[in-house]
Amino acid sequence: MKKSREIGKPTGAGTLDKGLTVLETIEHASHPVTLQEIAAASGIQRLAVYRLASVLVERGYVRRGEDKRYRAATRRRRPLLGYAAPLTGNTFRQDLAASLQRAADAADADLVMLHNDPADSVALMQNVETLLKTRVNLTMLFQPVEALGNMVAGRLAEASVPFISIERPVQGGVYFGANNYQAGKLAGHRLGRHAQERWGSRYDRVVLIEGAQTSTNVNARLAGVLVGLGEVAGAVDIARVVHLHGNADREASRLAMATLFERLPEKCRMLVSAFNDISALGAMDAVLAAGRSATVAIVGHNAMHESRVEIRKSESPFIASVAYFPERYGPKLLKLATSIIEGDATPPAAYTDHLVIDQSNVDALYPMPAS
Repeated sequence: MKKSREIGKPTGAGTLDKGLTVLETIEHASHPVTLQEIAAASGIQRLAVYRLASVLVERGYVRRGEDKRYRAATRRRRPLLGYAAPLTGNTFRQDLAASLQRAADAADADLVMLHNDPADSVALMQNVETLLKTRVNLTMLFQPVEALGNMVAGRLAEASVPFISIERPVQGGVYFGANNYQAGKLAGHRLGRHAQERWGSRYDRVVLIEGAQTSTNVNARLAGVLVGLGEVAGAVDIARVVHLHGNADREASRLAMATLFERLPEKCRMLVSAFNDISALGAMDAVLAAGRSATVAIVGHNAMHESRVEIRKSESPFIASVAYFPERYGPKLLKLATSIIEGDATPPAAYTDHLVIDQSNVDALYPMPAS
């Protein structure tokens, strides 16, 4: 039976407690560590660390290299992994968390999952401290706000705890998620094919709906859209590109799109790409309210359930979405985490699969449940 992991303040005192703390500090470090690094990470005085580490070396638990750095001679049988992320709010987050939990159960790995609001920096850092006190081998971070991700990276670096940054590249961590530029090109290709098939490759505006708090991956994704569109339908006139801020919110995206309609003629043909499905659905709401479905085509990202419902509708302006399959993330993340913990050579980025979902394949990839 899989053991549950309780989070709390470590119990015990004296030499045994300190010795185990030193051992775990060495085990959890991503590289061989010096006495000073062990003392800083454990909070134990340097002289005491030296004495305790010497005993661990004598007993064979730790090795001391010629460079006077310490490394673990043995490792945990079961990895202890941390996951700090918004666990609710949309189906992408929920599917990712459920996949990760299933994979941890299958791999007999201990997983500590902590929820935080995407913009709550205080709760986020409290979660990080909780994971550090629990002495996780590795932390997986899904933080939509890039600046907060950098704060977490700094704290984990201080504690010598490696981390995987999911969906949002953060310096210091191994990135796991979409190749955003390539995913954007896929969206651009699909918009270009729509323009070819419906409008003879002629269109009046390209609308890119952005989110200010996720700048790096958004810029890569939307830059890819323009390149992909150009590859299919010809060079894009930058003067025809409109940037809207949807802030990853359906209502904000609807308002931004509705405001744009007020200054463009009804027959204006628009190709719309939002950096995620939430913003794409907001744009769709504005299109439907304005009765402009015939002159607007929208491609989103993430292929959420709500988007797949719209894609199945023959008259919907929401024609496609780039899928990343968060329901499949778990096993890949566990494999990557294990590789990092064991000290294997790891690339700086591990990409997930992405594929355009439209009417041609939505039912095959996401079958409708039996009624």
